[in-house]
Amino acid sequence: MTSNQIRQSFLDFFASKQHAIVPSASLMPDSPNLLFTNAGMNQFVPYFLGEREPSNRRITDTQKCIRAGGKHNDLEDVGLDTYHHTFFEMLGNWSIGDYFKQEAIEWAWELITKVWKFPKERLYASVYQPSAGDPGEFDQEAYDFWKAVFEKEGLDPEVHIVFGDKKDNYWMMGDTGPCGPCSELHVDLTPAGDTKGKLVNADSPYCIEIWNLVFIQYNATPDGEFVPLKAKHIDTGMGFERVAGIMATSKNFTDFSTPPSNYNSDLFDTLFQEFEKLSGHKYQRTLPEDLDNISEVEMKDVIFRVLADHIRCLSCSIADGILPGNESRNYVLRRILRRAVMYGRKLGLEQGFFAKLVPVVVNQLGHVFPELKQQEEIIQKIIKSEEDAFGRTLDRGLQYFYSMLQADLFKWIEEHELDGTKAYFKISSESAPTDSNNGLENLLRKYFEPETEQLRKSSPYFLSGEIAFTLYDTYGFPLDLTELMAKQKGISVDTEGFELEMEKQRAKGRAAHKSTDILVADSDAPAQATKFLGFDTLADEAELIDIVKSDDAAYLVFNHTPFYAEMGGQVGDTGEINFDDVHFDVLDTVKDPNGRFLHKVSGDLSAISVGDEANLIVAHDRRKSIERHHSATHVLHWALRKVLGTHVRQAGSYVDDQRLRFDFSHFEAVKPDELALVEKLCNEHILANSKVKWFETPFDQRPEGVMAEFGEKYGDVVRVVDIGGFSKELCGGTHVRGTGEIGLLKITSESGIAAGTRRIEAIAGDSLYSHINDIESTIATASKSLSAAPADLLKKLDTVLARNAELEKQLKSFQQKASGNLADDLLKSAQDSNGLKLVAAKVDADNPNALRQLGANLIGKLGEGVVILGAEVKGKVSIVAFSSGNAIAAGHKAGDIIRDLTAKLGGRGGGKPDFAMGGATDVDSLEKTLGSIKL
Repeated sequence: MTSNQIRQSFLDFFASKQHAIVPSASLMPDSPNLLFTNAGMNQFVPYFLGEREPSNRRITDTQKCIRAGGKHNDLEDVGLDTYHHTFFEMLGNWSIGDYFKQEAIEWAWELITKVWKFPKERLYASVYQPSAGDPGEFDQEAYDFWKAVFEKEGLDPEVHIVFGDKKDNYWMMGDTGPCGPCSELHVDLTPAGDTKGKLVNADSPYCIEIWNLVFIQYNATPDGEFVPLKAKHIDTGMGFERVAGIMATSKNFTDFSTPPSNYNSDLFDTLFQEFEKLSGHKYQRTLPEDLDNISEVEMKDVIFRVLADHIRCLSCSIADGILPGNESRNYVLRRILRRAVMYGRKLGLEQGFFAKLVPVVVNQLGHVFPELKQQEEIIQKIIKSEEDAFGRTLDRGLQYFYSMLQADLFKWIEEHELDGTKAYFKISSESAPTDSNNGLENLLRKYFEPETEQLRKSSPYFLSGEIAFTLYDTYGFPLDLTELMAKQKGISVDTEGFELEMEKQRAKGRAAHKSTDILVADSDAPAQATKFLGFDTLADEAELIDIVKSDDAAYLVFNHTPFYAEMGGQVGDTGEINFDDVHFDVLDTVKDPNGRFLHKVSGDLSAISVGDEANLIVAHDRRKSIERHHSATHVLHWALRKVLGTHVRQAGSYVDDQRLRFDFSHFEAVKPDELALVEKLCNEHILANSKVKWFETPFDQRPEGVMAEFGEKYGDVVRVVDIGGFSKELCGGTHVRGTGEIGLLKITSESGIAAGTRRIEAIAGDSLYSHINDIESTIATASKSLSAAPADLLKKLDTVLARNAELEKQLKSFQQKASGNLADDLLKSAQDSNGLKLVAAKVDADNPNALRQLGANLIGKLGEGVVILGAEVKGKVSIVAFSSGNAIAAGHKAGDIIRDLTAKLGGRGGGKPDFAMGGATDVDSLEKTLGSIKL
């Protein structure tokens, strides 16, 4: 069976059992605690928790998954074996309170043996049997159902049923919540197939788990109890690549002589064929026999597997809007991409090769995951952009790595000789770190000599963490990439030292970041969050519950407030607070870690005390301007996704009463026509005066299509801001009631702030009105200066520029004539010495280039000799020298002359024997120094 046939037969089988086939969820998970969707059950968690009702209680699908980074991380193992992947498909079937163990077990057996024809005698089922301290009890139900299945097939249950404890056969969603025992199906892939279950869960590549059946029947409580659930569920997961690989390797179970490999299926054939075409190498299906000494052929096969896995991972993640970047999951993807580029370099593939693989993935998977076809062009552009960006630093980074490794290892060797250690190393001067290839290899050979084994064990060499950090910070090398390069040289990296350098950088960032945490450190007031009323009112009467003082300001805390505290990119409100006899201006409003709103004020606090009542009044016009810019930001986000693609996601924002700033993921500068279209769409929807509404909802029950940002700490209840039905985002900020209140939006700039991240700044409402007035004023001033009406301004400007160009041309002609005249005058002052002529003089020149042109003109007219000219340019000395052929032969080289002169004048310079130039600082001595020159 082909991989497509296997996948479709799985879905068809469960469709025949009344399961609804649902599409794969995005690799961008709903849960803020996950980097990526990493299991088929992720999208169904709300059903298991009883937070939502499913439209069908029987479900099946194939789910895209990534396991790279976080708790589940297979990245480092990819390529070194035949079964690890960062990206894979998980086939699954689910019962939400419908069927349970019997059907799950019997249908699994039916599909595996009747439809796919797995040899029954090679199959083993595991059943939960708790060890001491494990939850629950022996899964008698599952055992009885499996026993009946095997007995019906004439197989001995005592052989084909094995037992596992919590480690292998118990599934928990977390420390608390739904959980239960599970049964796994394993297949014996040894040539004889007669291991009798001894290899199950023994980490053998010849006995592989292909399907896990989870029986969700308990709820784990915080006090450690496991309470039976009222509704019981089934959650199964099958590794699609494993099944396809087993069938391909065994030639549909007719030949078990070849070691099993997921990479033997047609899922990877077309990619391998493309690699062979690009590299000229053949995939030979080898595996490293010794990970510390991988042969050239083995390494090429490792690279084939790495590249195939990584391009599938990158293509599918980008199609789901997850782009390589500098933070969190985006950085994981950047690491994967750069790892692939590095491996490709080892295979001799040229820069840009990785993006060329995207069409192969789209052809292979596009019919299953249509977003691949829809986003193919975007995927290629993003990968190429990332390749190019890394390519610009890759060579310099590699040079730095090898040169620093050489110097660092040399230093280690010297240190061990100096402190009295036995002189294992006799390093000649030829081995000193001057050559990043031969010198390094000489050092490594010395390091790994048999005589050094005892020293290597007692005090091994590690590449310094500082070097690894520089590779990360300056050249963009993720730590695991540096570790990979070091490992290929047989050494390790000081990861603790690297983390120490990283922490230093984080500490600098924290020190530079304004924080209000210190404001509550000494407060005895209860840490009760302030109730915010400012969505509906800008004035309120409230009770003062705390006064927090710092060195330069004071903060008032009330039981509730209409003042918005700075968060989510929106600045805090200003305004006024009035007690009976005291007035305070509110300069800012911030939020402390406990959720209290702190109103920053200045002045005498002696007349107020906790418990006093006050009137709180937000600055109305400023708040309205902030709301215009905040709502405009949402509209802008929608328009960017509409024009550039759904890969665009917010990467940061700032909103105040004067402007908005919006950072977003995108792989290249936004083109002028694209930017114009974005602005046009924004203003069309603003002028439509679309209604803006908001409502609160449980996080897991938010409507489909609502955008949530990874890394945000969302509570159980979230606020949805819906603008006209076209823009829906989770947002806690304040907004206009209708888009017409925004007025108009004008984009003022677009720029890049990091690889893969762009920034747009824009203005709206009052700010835009002021901006237009400023422009009109500028135009009026220009019109007056040029004596032209505004409508004729461009035409008049073209005339002025043309006239200016003509005048510059005439001026240049006059300057050239003047230079020629000056050259003639200088020739008259030439000194004769031994058949050579010398001109050495201080002249007037606007810039070094003009000085150079004058000297070139002069040496051409002089004949055989030397020309030395100096000038004062912007308060410093600029000096040039020209030497003819005979002058050079006589020892008067321009480069030597300039080096000597600039040294005397407090500067430096040099050049070729026939021409040189330099600069200095001693302007006062220039004329005297030139006058003293003799040939």
